[in-house]
Amino acid sequence: MKRPIRDTGELPRRLTRRALVLGGLQAGFAGVLALRMRHLQVTQADTFRLLAEENRINIRLIPPARGLIYDRAGRILAENEQNYRIVLVREDAGDPEKALARLTRLVPLDAGTVERALKEIQRHSPFIPVTVADRLHWEDVARVAVNAPILPGIAPEVGLSRLYPMGQDFAHVVGYVGPVSDYDLSRLEDPDPLLQIPRFQIGKTGVESKREHRLRGKAGTRRIEVNAVGRVIRELDRIDGQPGADLQLTVDAGLQNFMQARLGEESAAAVVMDLERGDLLGIASAPSFDPNKFVRGISVADYKALTETPYRPLSNKAVQGAYPPGSTFKMITALAALEDGLIDPEETVYCPGHMEVGGRRFHCWRRGGHGHVNLLQSLEQSCDVYYYELAQRVGIEKITAMARKFGLGERHDVPLSAVVSGLTPNKAWKRENRGAEWVVGDTLNASIGQGYVLASPLQLAVMSARIATGRALTPRLVKSVDGIEQPHDPGAPLDVDPANLAQIRAAMGAVVNNRRGTAFRARVVAEGLELAGKTGTSQVRNITAAERAAGVVNNEDLPWERRDHALFVAFAPLEAPRIAVSVVVEHGGGGSTVAAPIARDITLRALYGDLPPMSAYPERQRWQVEQDLRKLPLRRFDTAPSSGRSRA
Repeated sequence: MKRPIRDTGELPRRLTRRALVLGGLQAGFAGVLALRMRHLQVTQADTFRLLAEENRINIRLIPPARGLIYDRAGRILAENEQNYRIVLVREDAGDPEKALARLTRLVPLDAGTVERALKEIQRHSPFIPVTVADRLHWEDVARVAVNAPILPGIAPEVGLSRLYPMGQDFAHVVGYVGPVSDYDLSRLEDPDPLLQIPRFQIGKTGVESKREHRLRGKAGTRRIEVNAVGRVIRELDRIDGQPGADLQLTVDAGLQNFMQARLGEESAAAVVMDLERGDLLGIASAPSFDPNKFVRGISVADYKALTETPYRPLSNKAVQGAYPPGSTFKMITALAALEDGLIDPEETVYCPGHMEVGGRRFHCWRRGGHGHVNLLQSLEQSCDVYYYELAQRVGIEKITAMARKFGLGERHDVPLSAVVSGLTPNKAWKRENRGAEWVVGDTLNASIGQGYVLASPLQLAVMSARIATGRALTPRLVKSVDGIEQPHDPGAPLDVDPANLAQIRAAMGAVVNNRRGTAFRARVVAEGLELAGKTGTSQVRNITAAERAAGVVNNEDLPWERRDHALFVAFAPLEAPRIAVSVVVEHGGGGSTVAAPIARDITLRALYGDLPPMSAYPERQRWQVEQDLRKLPLRRFDTAPSSGRSRA
């Protein structure tokens, strides 16, 4: 059917409108495309040029410089040294085995190094740089840099590594760093991304470990352009991180060196504490080790030598060792009796050489006994029977309470590894831990620092400091952080009668300065620097009745591990105390013959600030002491100490 003529007239008009609409849409779309192309080609041309030809932009962490550690005078104890190394990025290197094979043609790498690198490469994400070798010579690094075009994914870098210039002197105090292990990561709920960097070093022991977060710092970042074969083209930008905080410790490097040298090859420990602020001036444990070996990667032979000796050089005996304090504990028993009004200082107790209690004989160290002794004489001559008598009057609960008041049985808050709390037992402790009731014999043994009582050299130094000052001094090891002085606790006055403390101090003075004193040979004759102290000899074996009847075997005739421990605690000067000292020599024998002379030398070195003059020693001993001190392997501190970095 034909359409009406009027309809055919409208057709050209309809087609014209459609064409205009479609044309407009097409023109708009073309305009949008043109604008987008202009944006891509002009505005973002630089960005896309970098991505062309398979180029990539990588973001990598920049490890911060680890904080430095100084002694109280500003001498460096832990610093950072430049470390040339070679890293490999698996994502850019392709086949790691082939890449390492090419590298070994330029840099001598042993099979163990290559194997370790391959394991680390597989353990980490492909874009993380893995350290293949470090501590390289500049010539090796230069060869790698020159041949970079044929070594995709491999690049030389300059980093920082830890160095301990004082070596063995501060191994137990400062500690050492080492690569992050899986065990380290497992202990952290939200580990720092820095720890994911292969071979990143963190503190493992000592202050390095306990102040890790302050010393580590915060990472920086850098954006780098890498081409298709993994070669770094250029660094686009860098945001530096924040270096770790510098720590200044309270210890004195000169005194610490003397203490380590004086302890020598003994299995021993010594602590020196300042009586004004509680600063730890020296914390020595012998024998020691070189912490730099752990940073660089200790050999199997060296590690085996450290772990298989009975002298335990890796253990910080000053804070980790817990020993029966022996007769150094007698001041605690005496104070418990004095405070409770159960003994008068002039009251005497008769010592025939033993005491019968509950059908058991408790012996005094002196087989023939001491006769009648009062408080001062009991400490001066270290009479055991006197303290057996006090123990029965006072009881274990009051003795333990007094011990804790003087810092025993307390874990002191110092940033060192595995600080022990020692043991000051009571009736409840024995029921809970031994499943038995406390008996009177336990109290007698505890009264002379035997039985269950245990204390560390640090705790014994704190005890001596509190006796000397009458204040609850606490030990402090960190003096300042980034130049900001750290708070110290001056110590509140102890809840102990000052008159009773004066009696104990006078008796400790008699131990060293009276002819009948057990430490008379270790006295100081320099006027105004007189020493006050107490000897201790703690048994590590039971002496049978048969052995006593036949004659007790001398320590020197016993195997080393069955000999008595030798102890000595002291403060000086007697009239105006400035420092407290403790010395423990494992299986050393007698406290008066072994530990006391060491403590005297350390005390004089601390008081004089240098090697003591021979005039401080008794005249008959001067020649021998001078010969002994000359043989000590002491460091020379000729250069002026550094002041360190301050952000205060």
